Amino acid sequence: MAEDGPQQLQLEMPLVLDQDLTRQMRLRMESLKQRGEKRQDGEKLLRPAESVYRLDFTQQQRLQFERWNVVLDKPGKVTITGTSQNWTPDLTNLMTRQLLDPAAIFWRKEDSDAMDWNEADALEFGERLSDLAKIRKVMYFLITFGEGVEPANLKASVVFNQL
Repeated sequence: MAEDGPQQLQLEMPLVLDQDLTRQMRLRMESLKQRGEKRQDGEKLLRPAESVYRLDFTQQQRLQFERWNVVLDKPGKVTITGTSQNWTPDLTNLMTRQLLDPAAIFWRKEDSDAMDWNEADALEFGERLSDLAKIRKVMYFLITFGEGVEPANLKASVVFNQL
């Protein structure tokens, strides 16, 4: 039996709910409402179905995107949007121009355990993560929950090959 080449080492990095940052952004919206003020021009306010997640790059160099691992424990949909924000929310508000395209959309249908996704966009977005890892230790994501799912229903990570 012929052996394949050496196995590449893989590194799986989880997307983790950043509860403090999500709370901070929700407080910003509440504060504006209470004072009767409007958001800054171009500012992105957190909607109720959105939460902030972070990915801590445990390694920054020699990474090649392999795949997303996204699991919903019930039918529904999530949209994962990257941000170019290096976050200090007490000093800097998230602006819409800092949201990266394309977003990765994952969903699970009512009659299925399998996950579906917008493959081309998710792949393009994933490949960009390898480049972004070189210049940052942490990356933030805005995850939008739809069709009845919430943060407790999501488990997400990114798998990289180590070169």
